[in-house]
Formats: sequence, structure tokens, C-alpha cells
Amino acid sequence: MTEELYYTSAYISEFVAKVVDCRKCEINPSKAQASEMQASKEQASKEQASKEQASKEQASKEQASKEQASKEQASKEQASKAQASGNAETSKITEASNSQDMYEIILDKTAFFPEQGGQGSDGGVLEFEDGAKRAQVLHVSISEQECDGKMNEGDNLDGNAGNKPDKHFAMIRHLVDREIPVGTTVHGVIDFSHRFSNMQQHTGEHIFSGLVCSRFGYDNVGFHLSDSEVTMDYNGPITQEEIKEIEAKANEVIWQNLEVLCEFPEESRLENIPYRSKKELTGDVRIVTIPGVDICACCAPHVLRTGEIGLLKVVGLQNYKGGVRVYILCGKRAMDYLNKEHEIVSELSGMFTTASENVITAVKKLSNANSELKQELSEATSALIEAEVKEIDKTLENVVLIKKNLDSNAMRKLVNLLTADHSGFCGVFAGSTAEGYRFIVGTSNKDKDCREIANMLRTQFGAKGGGSAQMVQGSLKTDDIEAVVDAIK
Repeated sequence: MTEELYYTSAYISEFVAKVVDCRKCEINPSKAQASEMQASKEQASKEQASKEQASKEQASKEQASKEQASKEQASKEQASKAQASGNAETSKITEASNSQDMYEIILDKTAFFPEQGGQGSDGGVLEFEDGAKRAQVLHVSISEQECDGKMNEGDNLDGNAGNKPDKHFAMIRHLVDREIPVGTTVHGVIDFSHRFSNMQQHTGEHIFSGLVCSRFGYDNVGFHLSDSEVTMDYNGPITQEEIKEIEAKANEVIWQNLEVLCEFPEESRLENIPYRSKKELTGDVRIVTIPGVDICACCAPHVLRTGEIGLLKVVGLQNYKGGVRVYILCGKRAMDYLNKEHEIVSELSGMFTTASENVITAVKKLSNANSELKQELSEATSALIEAEVKEIDKTLENVVLIKKNLDSNAMRKLVNLLTADHSGFCGVFAGSTAEGYRFIVGTSNKDKDCREIANMLRTQFGAKGGGSAQMVQGSLKTDDIEAVVDAIK
């Protein structure tokens, strides 16, 4: 850009008018204009320098961000490796016993959670120092013993909802699949997949129970956590719709990724904490807090943040002892359950050639059609029975018939029709040699007792069943049903 472009068009016109020979003159700015031009150049230079500085700072920030991401990834990988190894813990065998190929040991310290408070125990392995041997941990239990002042580290874990008693201490016992001598050093490796699943279920239960308590004022009076189900018992009624609302709120809490706090507060502070507990506790009490949701005394392992639960799904509700029992699944268990449900719905959708949302309508339609067919079949069967009874010689005293396919109602109707025309024992056997036979035997004669027939069938043919003098029913298996019929006749 030439210097002439800095001048206004008016200035240029005035300057050109004053020159004698425009072909020989040079256009030069005044001092003020030159100063103005210099300032403009300096401003442009500063702006350029500022842009370069901003660019450098941005590059520095991006580099720092990459380094931080790299550190976080390395931390995650390290945590993943630690998790995969089950957080191995070195311990020594202090006691050992065995009975009928079952081996029980006690460690000087342990990271294995014992079965207690409605929750199953951890599993895993004990690895020997030489790395050549290992023992499977089949079960872990806890038992209280009188305190002798020699408690081992880890031995004071107790199952009383987070309480460590003053006069007793808890002994953790490990059931293993092989004998391990006292004094052996081992590495305890927890099955973390199983542990983490239990953590998801248990923290999920705290969230659900906390919400039930805050909304209805009900207590969780029963809790069971196994490998297949999680149940909570509440001492008050809750409707299906209310359960759905609690479930939705519980998942909101999970997705908020709240911190789960575990602590042993001082006794003076503990007195002012409104925590849930099934009984009065003293001494050191472990409190598990989910801010704004639940405060509960608990000794079990929990997730660090609610987001680790992932998902909570209610899978069952039933009335129980004046209250309700709720069945839930959390985390991977919930996903597995929903995947299975999805497979079922998808298969039904294919069978009925309809969209998933229309499957229920299609099933109801099929069920109604089936009921109508059953009614028609029942009416046809009844007509056939009546026709068959009319053809039987009424001079016969005892009548016994063998049928392949008759339901209980049809069998009973047939016996009633027969006893109206015959004075002896009238019976019907329905079934086959392969599947066995169901039978009904009746009489209208007050001088006869059908229980005699039942006793005879039980004694001679191993039948099961019973009844009254007028009618007995039961079942039996036989390769010679004709022999059974002849015995009655």
C-alpha cells in the first residue's frame, strides 16, 4: 500500500492544484499527517503482536489439555489394571481347619466382604507367594467373639448395619477349596466383577429406600441381595403407579452422579445425624450418605458416585406382611433383564407380524379366540359324553371308562351322568401309559364307599389321591390300565 492512500481525496485535490509541474513534483505529507501515519503503523504492529501472543497462548492451552487428557487416560488404565487384578492384598493364614473336604481359614487381615446384612459374600482367589498355587474362595462368613484385646487388622468388621461393637469383635472366616497351612502368605484377589455388581445393587437399594422413606415415611424392614435378585420389604402400602414414580426419581438421582460418602462420625456428631437403621447402634457406626437422598448406617461396599450404578429397574411388586416387597435390578443386571425382555417382545412381534407396541393387543386377541374355541370344544365334548352315556347298558352295576383327553370338568360331568343311571361304582380314567392317568370314581349308592376303591388302587397300583364316600380322585402310572379297570368292576 502506497502512502498516497492515507490521504483524503480533498487533500490530494488541493495539493495538486498548488504544484507548478505535477509531472516533476513529489507528494509529501505534512508533519501531522506523518505522525498520524506512524501511529497507525505502530497500532497495526501491536495488534499483530497481540494476535501472535493469543495464538501462542491458545497453542499452550491445547498442549496442556492434551497432556491432562493423557494423564487421565493413564490414570484410567492404571485403575482398570488394578480393578482387573482384584486389588490383591497380602495376608497370612492365622488359623486353619477342615471337615469333610471343606477347608476354613482365618487371615490376619482381609479385603473380602463376608455374608451379612442380607448381602452375599465376596468371592475370588488366594494366590500363594510362589505363584504356582492358588485356592478358590468359595464363601466368606462372619462370627462375633469375645474381645481379648488382640484384634487383628481387618477383624473388626461387623455385620450390624455398620456398627463395630465394644465388647465383641468379628472374626472373618474364609471357606476355600484346598488346605492351606497356618503361616502361609497369600495374595487375596477379589472377584471385582461380582463385587462391583453387588455395590451397584446395594447403593441402588439405598437410593430407592431413601426416596420411599422421605415420601411415605416407611422403613425398609427387610433386605436381601443375592446373585439373582434384590428385594426390599417396606412396612406400608405402595401402589404400582407410586412405585413407577419412585423408580423414575431413583434414576434421576443416579444420572446426577452424586458422590456417595462413607464415614465413621464422632459419637457427639452421630447423635444429631438422622440416619436410617433397623436397630439402635453404639460405638463406631459407619454412615453412608447420598446427599439430599439418603443417610443410612451400613457396613457394605458402595460405589463412589451414583452414576456408577447406571440404571435401576423395578422388576416386581407384591403385597407382603401388611406392606410391600419390591424387586429391583441395577447396573448390568438391569441391562441384561431389559435385553431379555426386548428379545421376547421382538420374537412375539415377529410371530404376530405386528409392531412391538401392538404385541399386547395381538396376544389379547389370540387369548380371546382361544377362550371361545375352548368353550366350543367343551360344549361339543359335553354333547358327546351325553350321547355316549345313553348308549351304555343301564343294567350294568359298575361302569369304568378310559379316555385319552378329558379335562377335570369333563371327567366329573361324565361320572355324575354315569352315577345317575348305575347303582355301583362309576369311574373315568384319562391319560396314557407314558404320561400316567388321572381318575375320578363316584357312586350314588349310600351303601357303597368310594374310599375303599381309593385304598385298593393305592395298595395294588401305587395310586395317589383320596376323597369322600361319594367320590374320590387321584392319579397313577401303570402299563396295564385294563387291569386297573377290571379291579374296580
